[in-house]
Amino acid sequence: MSVQQTVGSDPYFPANGDPRYRVHRYELALDYRPGPNRLAGTARINAIAGRSSLAEFQLNLGDFKIGRVRVDGKAAHYTHRGGRLRIRPVKPLRTGAAFTVEVHWAGNPKPVSSPWGGIGWEELEDGALVASQPVGAPSWYPCNDRPADKASYQISITTPSAYSVVAGGRLLTRTTRASTTTWVYEQSAPTSSYLVGLSIGKYQTVLLGDPGLGGVPQHGHIPAELLPEFSRDFARQPAMMELFEELFGPYPFGEYAVVVTEEELDVPVEAQGLSLFGANHVDGARSSERLVAHELAHQWFGNSVSIADWRHIWLNEGFAKYAEWLWSERSGGRSAQQLAAVAHRLLAGRPQDLRLADPGRKLMFDDRLYQRGGLTVHAVRCALGDEAFFRMLRGWAGLHRGGSVSTATFTSYVGRFTTEPLDELFTSWLHEGELPAMPSPRAQGAPPVAGGPRMPARPSYPPSTA
Repeated sequence: MSVQQTVGSDPYFPANGDPRYRVHRYELALDYRPGPNRLAGTARINAIAGRSSLAEFQLNLGDFKIGRVRVDGKAAHYTHRGGRLRIRPVKPLRTGAAFTVEVHWAGNPKPVSSPWGGIGWEELEDGALVASQPVGAPSWYPCNDRPADKASYQISITTPSAYSVVAGGRLLTRTTRASTTTWVYEQSAPTSSYLVGLSIGKYQTVLLGDPGLGGVPQHGHIPAELLPEFSRDFARQPAMMELFEELFGPYPFGEYAVVVTEEELDVPVEAQGLSLFGANHVDGARSSERLVAHELAHQWFGNSVSIADWRHIWLNEGFAKYAEWLWSERSGGRSAQQLAAVAHRLLAGRPQDLRLADPGRKLMFDDRLYQRGGLTVHAVRCALGDEAFFRMLRGWAGLHRGGSVSTATFTSYVGRFTTEPLDELFTSWLHEGELPAMPSPRAQGAPPVAGGPRMPARPSYPPSTA
């Protein structure tokens, strides 16, 4: 069963989020002027109190001027310091009560300071983008900033008409009045606050492939001068979508968009139904194709199946890393077994102090977590054999679609697909620092398979999420 709400604060970011209530919908109305980098907004937040009454509660919001705050239509007392908006309604909210919060704010959005530099809202040379993982969402809107508190979103953004606005979800309307245009997006699937993506810029929009009836619309939004390179670098994304739907189950959202900014980004960033790439990831030589696969895979692992708190980030990054290897194997590159061996050799020469299931805030984005996460998934594949492994993979993504999970949820689920206990495997790969031996590929208890495990050419199981 999915973990819909954890008890207590996130151990890595105790100042973020309030576990005493949960949000089920955000409605954001924003006005953004790129020149002065000026943002004004109104948020209407529909929420439900938890197991005890709330005399006060908090949202996370960056350094903005607050216009007013209301709870159920009545002015509420509030304080706003250090990124925390503490709200005290006129009367305490009773246990389990539905309530609505309205917040008006304005100012110059800027990234949230973090151990990894500024994250969240980033002003570009001509536009802006949002890349919020893990705690950057309060840089532009008030939210209960914890990954397990997932909600639906409607986002209305008004900008000068020269700019395009791309957000995760379905574009409902685009209305131009005089010199401004208002874009309204709806994301109905449960979404973590850090996964609300946004890009404002001057883009050309193209359709990737032909989705056909019932297919997933895939659009690219890129600077016109990068279109020739983009057309080659992302040409195989529709084939990735086909493979991942085969292996992981149906794409969990209505559409998928990729944005390429004119500026360089250190790494691409996933958002719900949307991925952001820098101009440096587009060269016409498919040099970043593994990253195209990685970000697409996050739509299943990390976005649809989300983590209960940041201790479990390997469940996002390990599966996305393994998806890179599966794409390589299916598309004629090196097999997952070969790439796992490369990763193992790399990790063998690095410090052995990372515990995957709880890496600590300092190491949660360490490259070793990605590589060891992929290796752990490969170790499970070797232990289960391909037929059971791919059934497990598809079932995991289907059962927990739209929910939140923990490492313990995963290890318990994997146990359904084998009669042999895997406690030793999970202890060594997830809870100990020392790198275990390279996984030995076996087919359901048989001797090692020559060349390692292989993906089925076509799924050997019914194409369903069951």
